Amino acid sequence: MSIGPDARLMARAIELAHYAVESGSGGPFGALLARNGEVEAEGYNRVLADNDPTAHAEIVAIRRACDRAGSFELRGFELYTSCEPCPMCLSAAMWARVDRIVYAGTRDDAAEAGFDDRTFYAEIAAPSADRAMPLIEFMRAEARAPFTLWNNHANRTPY
Repeated sequence: MSIGPDARLMARAIELAHYAVESGSGGPFGALLARNGEVEAEGYNRVLADNDPTAHAEIVAIRRACDRAGSFELRGFELYTSCEPCPMCLSAAMWARVDRIVYAGTRDDAAEAGFDDRTFYAEIAAPSADRAMPLIEFMRAEARAPFTLWNNHANRTPY
């Protein structure tokens, strides 16, 4: 009896999560991007190895897939991740235009292991004035000039 592509691909993402822990590179997270059921890029958490708070498994895999595809868009790709993506990784997948995200563990599972994904989801949902980290608008009028320049740029690449 063979397992379907989702199970095979998720099993690999979970293997990558194990490797992240065993290698000491970072937290227990693994991810991969697949197209037509075939792995195109893999990543595991490298926060500790790279001293980079953005080196989550999903981000690493997305960067590698974009590099391999020669594009900042990953339409036609599916993200398999060992845990529900944090807001940063979810946003990156959305920016990359990934078709679908399949995850195993939940944000609650991550919180039980000491990761604060739930806190970040709550912060994003809170009104700006109620957030723990102040978000202060400053020099908005001056900042609009680059947007005007972008909108008037003849050779811009929309994304």
